[in-house]
Amino acid sequence: MSSNGPWVRAGLRALGLAVCGVGMAAALASFPAQAAPSTFGPVIGSALLCRGELNNAYFYQYLTRSFGPSYKREGGAWWFRIDATLWGAQVKEVMVSDDSSELVFIAAVTESKPEELEKAVHGAAGTAFRPVDGSRYPLRKSNPGSTIAYANDKSKIYCAKFKPQQAAR
Repeated sequence: MSSNGPWVRAGLRALGLAVCGVGMAAALASFPAQAAPSTFGPVIGSALLCRGELNNAYFYQYLTRSFGPSYKREGGAWWFRIDATLWGAQVKEVMVSDDSSELVFIAAVTESKPEELEKAVHGAAGTAFRPVDGSRYPLRKSNPGSTIAYANDKSKIYCAKFKPQQAAR
């Protein structure tokens, strides 16, 4: 055996660990989004139903801590991929407004049709929605101001409010 045999074996072990690390990183990247924390329903669900103050900085921080960084910034919002359930409906994306919009909002896309989501929210949270017009695809609004809209074959539920005015100096 040559004198650099241990070095060769150590190099092969390091190469094997590096290849293993790359394989593990690829495997981890293919895993679904991080599971939602137990506070997801009370925090995000309540916000979507307009049951409190909307603070986009707070929701941005909450979503980043819970699910990692947003995957895009578009349309005046930060977009987060998630894997969660609200009112029995599967949620895959949550959007929170950035500071470029005159509105503060939070929105979620669910894997259910608006009629199904409306029934699920009413059954689980007691919030009723009413169609705002007689069109084939009407928006549905709740008294607190939450809206359910069509998003292709899915639903989008959101709460949007105008930003509070700055205090006079």
